[in-house]
Amino acid sequence: MAATPSTMRQLGSELPAFKLLDTRSGELVTDAYLRGRGPAVVAFICNHCPFVVHIRAGLVEFGRYCQEVGVPFVAISSNDVTSHPQDGPEPMAAEAKKHGFTFPYLYDDSQDVARAFDAACTPDFFVFDGEARLAYRGQFDAARPSNSIAVTGSDLRAAVQALLAGKAPSSDQKPSIGCNIKWKK
Repeated sequence: MAATPSTMRQLGSELPAFKLLDTRSGELVTDAYLRGRGPAVVAFICNHCPFVVHIRAGLVEFGRYCQEVGVPFVAISSNDVTSHPQDGPEPMAAEAKKHGFTFPYLYDDSQDVARAFDAACTPDFFVFDGEARLAYRGQFDAARPSNSIAVTGSDLRAAVQALLAGKAPSSDQKPSIGCNIKWKK
């Protein structure tokens, strides 16, 4: 299993603009959904990646936490469906329903949104502050399919909690590790 790290985009970068289909509802979701409401979370995931599958239950729980505290959260899949049809809109909708996603699961067919975020892997996480500036990028937590560390979402949750408390997240941010995004040829 090849592991690709996050690019660790520059902190302070602005939230990129986007307009993507929510595979759960069939509605378009834009970056406006994330702006002006305090911290907001963007996760690049997909259905098949073992790194995502490993944290999926924790990610669903984190999505419920975000809903409870009023933090907008979206997940985006940008994989090429020619090579990975299991990551297309219909399988995404089925995955969201099966696992009880409470957050939009957006499909990035053009892969332009993944490029705008400098997303590199699944999972890859980005937390923006109330000014829509990047405050955290990196791992969910230290759990990996290859270790016995419990999935807690501690790194991502700590970043969100710091912003909710009016503080900056820790500067000790570790890259996420996962499958590379399956770019179109």
